[in-house]
Amino acid sequence: MNGRVVMVSGGSRGLGAGIVDGLLRRGDYVVTFSRSKTPLIERWESDSVCSDRFRFDAVDIRDDGAMESLVRSVKRQFSRIDGLVNNAGIARDGVLALAAMDDIDQMLDINLRAAIVLAKQVSRVMLAQQSGSIINISSIIAERGFSGLASYAATKAGMLGMTRALARELGPKNIRVNAVAPGYLETEMSSGLDDGQKSQIIRRTPLGRLGTVEDVESVVDFLLSPASRFITGQTITVDGGATV
Repeated sequence: MNGRVVMVSGGSRGLGAGIVDGLLRRGDYVVTFSRSKTPLIERWESDSVCSDRFRFDAVDIRDDGAMESLVRSVKRQFSRIDGLVNNAGIARDGVLALAAMDDIDQMLDINLRAAIVLAKQVSRVMLAQQSGSIINISSIIAERGFSGLASYAATKAGMLGMTRALARELGPKNIRVNAVAPGYLETEMSSGLDDGQKSQIIRRTPLGRLGTVEDVESVVDFLLSPASRFITGQTITVDGGATV
C-alpha cells in the first residue's frame, strides 16, 4: 500500500479540512472524524480519485471509548498509522471574569484533553511499529497571549508542553512529536475579526497578509515526511513574522 496513513482530528472544516485535502492530493490515506458530516466530507467520499483513500467517522472527540475504538479500527483496516495531526479545537472569546464555565470546559476538553487521549491511543500503535509522527496544532497565542482568550491560550500552551515531553518519551522508539503554531489565518476561526482588527494584524506582520491554510498544510506535510526525520520536540511558528 503506497501512501502514508494519517489521522487528522477536526478535519471537516477550516484548517483541518485543508490538511486533509492536501494529504489526499499527495496520495495519502486519511482518516478524519467529527460529530457530523459537512459538504466537504461528502465530496471526498464521492470523489472517484480519493474515495478509496478517505475514511470519515461520525464520533465525538470527547468520547474516550469512541476514540479508542476508532484507533483500533483504523489499525485493523490499514495495518499501521504513520501520522497523527491533533488539529481539533474551538475558541470562545471573552473576558475571563465573565466566561461561562461550559465554554471553559469545552475548550479544555476538546483542545487539550482530547488531544492527549488521542495521542495516547495512537502512540500505542506507533510504539508497536516503532515509527510515526505526531503533530500538535497549537497557536501563536499560546506564547504571546491575546486579550479575551485566556482559556484558549492555556489549552494551546498545554499542547506545547505535551509536545516537548512526548518527544522525549517516544523519541527512542523512532516516533517524532512536533507542534505547529499558526498565526491568524483566513479561515472561519478569524471570521469574527472586523476589518479594523484584520488591518491591524496585517500591519504588524512583516509579510503583509494573513496566513492561508496552504501555508500551514505544507509545514504539516514536511513534519510528516522523511525530510524532517531529525526534528522532534520543536514548535514551528507559521505567522508571517508577526511574533518576531
